[in-house]
Amino acid sequence: MKNRLLSYGIISLVLGLTSCHTNDSVKFQFDSKKIVSGKKIAIKDIAPQLPTDWDEYDYVTIEFRSTTPQRFQLGFTTDSGYNELRLISYVPNAWNKLTIPLRFFRELPVAKHDIAATSNQPRTTGWINLGGKRGPLTGVDSIGIRMRAPIDNPTIELRSIALSKDDPGDRYLENKPAFDKFGQWNLGDYEGKIYSEEQLQKEWLQEETEINETENFNYSRYGGYLNKRVKSTGFFRTEQIDDRWWLIDPDGYLFLSYGVDCVAPVGDYYTKNTDKCTNMFQELPPRELFVESENVSPETHTASFGIWNLYRRYGKNYLDRAAEMTIKRMDKWGLNTLANWSDKTIYDKNRKAFILPLENIGFENELMGLMDVYDNGIEKKIDEEIARNVAKYKNNHWLIGYFIGNEPAWISKENRLCSLILNGKDRPIKIELQNFLKESGDTPDTRKTFIYNTFEKLMKAISKSLKKNDPNHLNLGIRYGYIEQLDDELLRISKESFDALSFNCYALSPDHEKMNHALEISGLPMIIGEYHFGTVDRGLAQSLWQVNSQKERGDAFRYYTENAFAHRGLIGTGWFRWIDQNINGRTDGENYNCGFIDVTDRPYPYMVDAAIETAKSLYEIHSGTKTPFHQAPNAVGHSPIPNLWE
Repeated sequence: MKNRLLSYGIISLVLGLTSCHTNDSVKFQFDSKKIVSGKKIAIKDIAPQLPTDWDEYDYVTIEFRSTTPQRFQLGFTTDSGYNELRLISYVPNAWNKLTIPLRFFRELPVAKHDIAATSNQPRTTGWINLGGKRGPLTGVDSIGIRMRAPIDNPTIELRSIALSKDDPGDRYLENKPAFDKFGQWNLGDYEGKIYSEEQLQKEWLQEETEINETENFNYSRYGGYLNKRVKSTGFFRTEQIDDRWWLIDPDGYLFLSYGVDCVAPVGDYYTKNTDKCTNMFQELPPRELFVESENVSPETHTASFGIWNLYRRYGKNYLDRAAEMTIKRMDKWGLNTLANWSDKTIYDKNRKAFILPLENIGFENELMGLMDVYDNGIEKKIDEEIARNVAKYKNNHWLIGYFIGNEPAWISKENRLCSLILNGKDRPIKIELQNFLKESGDTPDTRKTFIYNTFEKLMKAISKSLKKNDPNHLNLGIRYGYIEQLDDELLRISKESFDALSFNCYALSPDHEKMNHALEISGLPMIIGEYHFGTVDRGLAQSLWQVNSQKERGDAFRYYTENAFAHRGLIGTGWFRWIDQNINGRTDGENYNCGFIDVTDRPYPYMVDAAIETAKSLYEIHSGTKTPFHQAPNAVGHSPIPNLWE
């Protein structure tokens, strides 16, 4: 076996070297007129030495060049069918090598506490989103690449495929850097690109001269509507008025939470993988801007380009001045809420309503976002962590409430979670499950019942502790991943534990029929915790929902937000997020064009205009006296790709 593995390793090495020097490639041309565009080719046509049985290998490396950062599906035809993943390149228009662990094709993802942590897998020249069919890699005879709703007829060229036992790493194969000194895409031009610091300073100065010119949104000091006032309690609460749900601000004014997630002076504090593929960077931010932090090493990370650009703009006190500019921008654009995961340097100013997540209260990766509520000490631990979370803010009038958790990974995967528990370490939840299945029978339905019972017990414990430690603020519940996940039993559990029903909803606009059903069963007002739209013109990935241009991003924002608030049960939204993600990815790989602000600290004009127009209309739209924006953009989502080939 040892000699056999060695010979395979030599084959892999030879193939890798050969593929680096060949000029031959296969081109995949994607047709923007098609819902799905792509094709399959025989592996022997590009890598004839590769075996069809890949059991002895752990990695596949593809050498390719894509003209777009748009996500694409890459898969292999095997004895057990077609098996594919989603890939996103950080370096469009550049040849690179991206290595994919073959376990992503063979096995279900490692259990994590939420959906993104489960599915997103970072690399150096791109990232991987897990999905599709898992199975053995035997009888591998073809490779397929396809794209959903391709933008601007992009192409992908593939010139080698190599297998290996060990991870060879990714490689950037061009002389020209992929990212410029401002953190922008360096391999293409686009409207609004910065080419010099002089240009950047000029645009910043222009914003400074205009920032204090604001519209009249008829807001109270907390961001509520001066149009109507009811009973005040000194804290945010909810109330149903004339069959429509509202938040009520501390002074008694009707309020709709019109917010953005991750509002902060800087989008990401670090640029990762600066020790790998160093030729991707034209110039790295100065070492003195690096912020010491736990689990972040200066050997592998540097300060983000966002920080460097703020330093260019404001000098040494850049965080304070950027925080002040953030508040002014929100004032000017009519945004009244610092939604989930926003920065304390902003919300501690007590000038905008804000929402907090409960952090580190004990959700486990091994339990896919649950806790072992059958452990005798768990309620004490929960109570201690919640008391720590709320201590500073329990009397803060600007705080709306708390999200308990985000996108638990176990929902719709109860059978798998039970298997993980049964095959895992001995612990109280394992004993409880074994006894339950012994009494009730081991079926998918009984497994689901056990997990739901466990979830209900956990939510009651958390809610009890939160009410005890902070009776002043709202329990906004779990931010469920999809409203489609919410069956009647989950809605009932939510009704008995939460003050609002929260869910993330990536769509062209929320489905009012599903919202009607959720409202009928739960009786709770609703908050949409995340939604967004992006495109590919700046070298960033297009976000979970894509549009074709920056103008369409603004149109999509208006269409979604206004149609969402037209529902009588909705009291809040949180756009994800304030600033674009790093062009070479955040920790889990994501690099979406999803911000109001780009990496150079400049707003997207179409997004700003859309936010202002929507802010001026929301009160009337939610009151039912004005029709929401009706010009739907040409947008496409991230749901499983149809089984189509062109």
